[in-house]
Amino acid sequence: MSESLPLLCQAELGRLAAAGVDVPLYARGGVSPGVVHLGLGAFQRAHQAIVFDQLLRAGDSRWAVLAVATRSVRLADTLAAQDGLYAVKLASAKGESWRLVGSLVQTCAARTQARRVHAAIANASTRWLTLTVTEKGYDADLASFLIEGLRLRHASGLGGLTIACCDNLSHNGDKLKALLIHACNHDAFSQWLQAKCRFPNSMVDRIVPAATSHCVDEAAIALGVVDNGALFAEQFWEWVIGDNFVDPSDATQLAKAGVTVVPDVGPYEAAKLRMLNGSHSALACIGAVMGLATVFDAVTQPAIRQFIYRLMTHEVMPNLDRPGLGHYRDALLERFGNPAIEHSLHQIATDSSKKIGLRWVPSILDQLQTGGRIDHLAFAAAAWMRYCMGQDDAGKRFVINDPQAQLLGSIARQMPGDIDAAIALFLALPGVWGTALPPMPAWSDAVTRAGHEILHYGVAGALERLLAASPAP
Repeated sequence: MSESLPLLCQAELGRLAAAGVDVPLYARGGVSPGVVHLGLGAFQRAHQAIVFDQLLRAGDSRWAVLAVATRSVRLADTLAAQDGLYAVKLASAKGESWRLVGSLVQTCAARTQARRVHAAIANASTRWLTLTVTEKGYDADLASFLIEGLRLRHASGLGGLTIACCDNLSHNGDKLKALLIHACNHDAFSQWLQAKCRFPNSMVDRIVPAATSHCVDEAAIALGVVDNGALFAEQFWEWVIGDNFVDPSDATQLAKAGVTVVPDVGPYEAAKLRMLNGSHSALACIGAVMGLATVFDAVTQPAIRQFIYRLMTHEVMPNLDRPGLGHYRDALLERFGNPAIEHSLHQIATDSSKKIGLRWVPSILDQLQTGGRIDHLAFAAAAWMRYCMGQDDAGKRFVINDPQAQLLGSIARQMPGDIDAAIALFLALPGVWGTALPPMPAWSDAVTRAGHEILHYGVAGALERLLAASPAP
């Protein structure tokens, strides 16, 4: 079918608009980008690029983007052939819709066009430099690449940039600023960087599955064009950014597009990490051992949904400061129950030994210090230990994808013979729990009790017993 369809491009927008498709009708040709973005991945195209598309639709041409692929030359070429256009299917439990995004007016690849990127950073029309390049941390190679472009800008006598990190890292702006300053000599450029550029912290959120040929096929059916850059995403999105811009009026413009601009991103980062990510890890371990496949499969089990609700309400939310926590909790549960997003439990459980310290330990410590409940957190921890056995309660085996998989598996296999000793070994792993969680009898006793329940009754049976013994929400 797709062989007979035209390729998505600027010339097709009029026809698509006449057919009722949500398309960008603002001028795109010859526009000088105001934003240079590094990291032409699915997340940026379904998140930040849509925000800038909204601002462009409102008549503010300063938000046009030069999107730089830092890994795939092919993706930059694919989008260039489509005049930077692509479609995103936005799906929720209530339905779905398609939107064509036009904010990427230019694309290129850092690997083959580094000089073009550096020149763009030094261009007088550029106001923002944005990044979605990592979830692990910024490195020296990135610093060198950015500094080369920023030095050109400084040498041209231009003002500073708002350098906004949209990576899933806490204090991302602060971290990138520190890295760049450390990589500089203490010279006039370094002084300019510190005085004239701004590095707001950001918290970003939207579930965006990896782009596949299925996205292309659905776009062809829905839109009647070949779109080799088509994406799926959930309807929900959030971008919380610190009020720290070279041009202070940007705060007002971003807010008009739905961005939350705040003095301190910290409370929002903490809530996402502990509530969304922490719940995801618990869902993944519990659901996988029950033989379930996706987040949707898990959260539509009444017992699991009730468990996650109580976990967030009684053991996580009491220690957070984000406004509207109850609304945020309910929105998370609704998102988890979106049947259009096939989010694999085993994918979420990947690298759990590196995630637990960030997602669960802060809540555990706060609850222990205040005398609060820890039974749901302890159950989640015991379920993770049970998950490390590498098979579900029906005996079906699965692979543990974790840097410590061999060690974790060897400990977990001791659980049927001596569960107390195995749990003690798990709790003694500093690489999992960090140094912030010293041995505490209340915690180790709670995890051991939950471990016995899970081993004796299975995860589903132990979960029902936990909910029956806990007070109703």
